[in-house]
Amino acid sequence: MHNRTLGIIGGTGWLGRAIAEALLDSGFISPDRLLVSNRSGTHTFEPPVRLLADNQQLVALSDVVVLSIRPEQFRELQINAKGKLVISLMAGVPAATIHAATGADALIRAMPNAAVEIRQSFTPWYSADSLSEQDRALVQGLFECVGTADEVPKEDCIDYLSALSGTGPALAAMLHQALVSQAVAAGIPPAIAQHAAQGVVVGGGQLLARHDPREMIKALMAYRGVTAAVLQSMADQGIDAMVGRAVQQGAEVARRGL
Repeated sequence: MHNRTLGIIGGTGWLGRAIAEALLDSGFISPDRLLVSNRSGTHTFEPPVRLLADNQQLVALSDVVVLSIRPEQFRELQINAKGKLVISLMAGVPAATIHAATGADALIRAMPNAAVEIRQSFTPWYSADSLSEQDRALVQGLFECVGTADEVPKEDCIDYLSALSGTGPALAAMLHQALVSQAVAAGIPPAIAQHAAQGVVVGGGQLLARHDPREMIKALMAYRGVTAAVLQSMADQGIDAMVGRAVQQGAEVARRGL
């Protein structure tokens, strides 16, 4: 358990709350060292934590400040975080902009995804400043409470990964819907199409967690069966390039700011 005080601005939104609950449930931090703020200063947490309506008061009382707000809300945020470690969870807001607005001594940009709700998020994070080993361990440990995490070597990695891992279930959901619509068009009843697609996305995801995807594809292609025909057709139609263009498009949005 860390003995520093951590404050989450926007801590009652879906992301901030999911992180706060994971930190408490894991024992990473005790309730008396966790503060959250929102506009009303009222909300229910179990176990109880301190709720504030004044963001600057939260900053003053915290050693570490997490910005769990939308980029457009950041424009209205007025805090002085000099002497603090600030962790931004915002897409499309560069470290230089956050530094200039907050005066933070040390700044982290991180990009968790919606899987924080089930504590299966992958969270890449980048340090814009030199970190002590204690601070590095704190940041890594914080994000491991909601899944897995890796420090990345440059800020542009965060912008790119905002469009990859940051999309959370969106890419899998789009694949799911494409499978369903094609199955229905082929005459499969909608309910059965839903079950079949769910099996591909959910069951396949669980298997991928245990096996090397490259080896799995190689083995299935070598078998030259039905699955190989599906994979070969996708390759022939340029799935790598299509995915690359889609992710780059999202990354460009993150780079230029939302």
